[in-house]
Amino acid sequence: MTIKEKYQKEIIPAMMGLFGLHNVMEVPKIEKIIVLCGLNRALVEQDGKFIDMVKNTLTRITGQKPVEIKAKKSIAGFKIREGISVALMVTLRGKRMYDFLNKLINVSIPRIKDFRGLSENSVDQSGNFNFGLKEQVVFPEVKSEEVERVHGLQITIVTTARDKKKGLELFKLFGFPFKK
Repeated sequence: MTIKEKYQKEIIPAMMGLFGLHNVMEVPKIEKIIVLCGLNRALVEQDGKFIDMVKNTLTRITGQKPVEIKAKKSIAGFKIREGISVALMVTLRGKRMYDFLNKLINVSIPRIKDFRGLSENSVDQSGNFNFGLKEQVVFPEVKSEEVERVHGLQITIVTTARDKKKGLELFKLFGFPFKK
């Protein structure tokens, strides 16, 4: 059973029963997943291949080409000039989103070293889930022998939930391992 089928057959009825919802359209769902990787300015200046390496990694992990995010204005305190690349981002929707979610829950999160569970505080007041990974090697597409530099990823899962309680319950039903 795919994760989308699980949502339709198990999660929707469970959420309707838990919160007393009368219409299927009231049940929160996942809208999109955003995978972001910040580019350390020092690494980019030292090694020009760093951006290409991160692009390649994000493309293999998500199955979609990342978009470069450039600085809109110069900030002297952070030594950022207008127009330089500060991050790479991928927004996943539809089938790719569910494929990535399945891989994240069933393969990648269990491969994290010394993992004790995700924090419930990572779910914000709007029911969206934000968490970071310190290494990209938890994904099966990235071979640890091929990695020149380890970099982290920020993953944001955006839902239609209107509050933290519904969003948290949605993630628990999807199978995200939260701390007890």
